[in-house]
Amino acid sequence: MAKIQIKFKDAVIKEVPITQVMLTIGRKPGNDVVIDNQAISGSHARIVEENEAYFIEDLNSLNGTFLNGQKVTKYALKNGDIILIGNHTIEFMSDKPPDEDAAKPGIRGRSMNETMILAPSDQKKILAATEKVDVLGGFLIIEGSTEKKDYLLKDRITTIGKDDAALIRLKGFFAPKVAALVNRRKEGYFINPSSGKDLKINDQKVAQRYDLQDGDIVEIGDLKMQFYIKEKKEG
Repeated sequence: MAKIQIKFKDAVIKEVPITQVMLTIGRKPGNDVVIDNQAISGSHARIVEENEAYFIEDLNSLNGTFLNGQKVTKYALKNGDIILIGNHTIEFMSDKPPDEDAAKPGIRGRSMNETMILAPSDQKKILAATEKVDVLGGFLIIEGSTEKKDYLLKDRITTIGKDDAALIRLKGFFAPKVAALVNRRKEGYFINPSSGKDLKINDQKVAQRYDLQDGDIVEIGDLKMQFYIKEKKEG
C-alpha cells in the first residue's frame, strides 16, 4: 500500500492513500490533492502508477517539482522520497521495494539538463556505511544582507532564495524564489543549484549536486557564507 504525507514547515497537514493509477496535485479544486498555496500551480504535478512502479511527474508547473532536492520532470519513486512542491513537502511511503529497472535513468525520463539522482542501490550503500552518524551543520554569513548571521540547518530540506518559506532569504528584484536547496541526510549535507542561478563553492562554479564539507565557502549572487559542522555524533 502506497501513500503520501503532506507537510508544511514540518507539520503534517494531510495523509493520502494512493488508491488509483493517477493522483493529481495542485491548487485548483479539481485535483485529487488540493493544496491552497500561491506557490503551487493550478495543476502542478501527479503521481502515476506504471508497470507496478510509482512515478512523480511535473505538469509544466511554474516553480517546478523537486525530488530529494533535485528538479525533475518525471522520476520513479521509492519509499522515503521527499517531493518539494511550492512551500510544501510530500513524503512518499510504500511497503513495496523499488523496481531496479525503473530506477535506471534512461527509463525514468531524466532530462539532459537535470542532475542525475543516485540509483536506489547506490543510496542504500551510502546510508548503510553511515547509518550511525548524525550530522548537524549550518551556514555563517560572511557577506550579504540576510535576516540573521548564523543559520542552523535542522530540516531535511532547506531552501535558499526569495521565497517566503526560504530559511535563508535572498534580497533583490532579480533574486529567484529558489536559488538552491540543501539536503540533510545521515551521511551529511549536499547542496543543489536551482533556477539557473550561479552557485560557487570555494570560488568554483557548481552546476550539480555538491557534498558540503566543513569550512566550504558558498556564494549565491551577493550572498557569501561558510558551511560548518556543529555536531557529529556516533551511535
